Amino acid sequence: MMLQQYFGELETGLLSAIRGSDGLVNPRKLYSLEVARLGKRLCSGTSPVAWCGITAPFDLLHSMGVTSSFVEFVGALLAVTGVAGAFIDTADQAGYSSDGCSYHRAVMGAASQGLMPEPAFLVGATNPCSGGLAAIECLARHYSRPLTVLHIPQDESGGNVAYLAQQIRVLAGFVTAHTGLPLDRDRLREAIENTNRTRAAMCEMYALAQRVPSPATSKDLSNFGVVLPLFLGSEAAVELACAYRDEFARRCAASPTTKKRETFRLMWIQNRIQFRQDLEKLLENEYKAVIVVDELNDVTWDEIDPEEPFEGLARRSISIPFNGTMERRVEHLQKLAREYRIDGAVSPCNWGCRQGTGARGLIQAGLEEIGVPVLNLEVDCVDDRKYTEGQVRTRVEAFVEMLHGRSSPWN
Repeated sequence: MMLQQYFGELETGLLSAIRGSDGLVNPRKLYSLEVARLGKRLCSGTSPVAWCGITAPFDLLHSMGVTSSFVEFVGALLAVTGVAGAFIDTADQAGYSSDGCSYHRAVMGAASQGLMPEPAFLVGATNPCSGGLAAIECLARHYSRPLTVLHIPQDESGGNVAYLAQQIRVLAGFVTAHTGLPLDRDRLREAIENTNRTRAAMCEMYALAQRVPSPATSKDLSNFGVVLPLFLGSEAAVELACAYRDEFARRCAASPTTKKRETFRLMWIQNRIQFRQDLEKLLENEYKAVIVVDELNDVTWDEIDPEEPFEGLARRSISIPFNGTMERRVEHLQKLAREYRIDGAVSPCNWGCRQGTGARGLIQAGLEEIGVPVLNLEVDCVDDRKYTEGQVRTRVEAFVEMLHGRSSPWN
């Protein structure tokens, strides 16, 4: 009931704000509205729910009438609402390792307290992290629900694409077996066409965000590339991506006197800090240091053939930056830094995360190769009890002072 009430009140508040906006709606409000609506569907009991890994094909599940989400969505929500700490303690007291990722510990605590909607089935994935797969396996045992796991190859070599495409075909049969919902090829084709339309709008939107100064504020695209895949296959995803594209185009066309001032352009590595804090405001308002791109705010996959979608879905799962070798991930970060003309990067080294804390040294070295310094913040992105605002401010001030003493790597 707690989640259902939260999402209901969030939707009501956002709709009221949108109706009172005189026609010019900030796309961030539309994004939040879709998050609220997804949360309501997860809690409504009107359709089968699937808890999944991050690389699950959400457009396929959407086409089959399944409401699906990755489990970290709930961990982030608990952080936003300020209650993650209590559920993390519940998980720790139940014996889950306190060295693990707080996203997953919060989820396990919430599940043990009956907070999460019960799934019809679960879909794990071997990428991007073993902790996420372990959480999915624990949830499957907790709810006594069927589980299938997608084994994501590290690259497209050999028969890897065909191997994963066949697993996704089998997944469709698994969904039918456990829900009675058939795979309708026409509905799947429509979902893939929506995904392709969303992808095209995202490419245009990101190209606009690369401009100097960028039309994107630090908050505009926070978590966007992580959460948008949950809407793929739907008309809502198309409308959301188009709303951002059109708003960025409008800002770029505005009079130069209305454009924001950018002293420094920053890249955010991995996920944002999920609980309420003032770091982004501090950077943007006091230092004119704007987060213009996040690591996962990128289109890494090609258009998918609606007539033969499974290979395209497989290629998309393989393509995410967290898959494969660290060299591949660093190359992607370097690409973004060049495209967005980045002055510095912020990396919240999330405790218990191999992509965050485990990769910090290699990421820092890779970006410094092209002249981009990295601010590593040792934080827990979910548990606000471990956040020391004064220490973070001191680190940020020193980092910005260092940026002032350097010339841009792109001059």
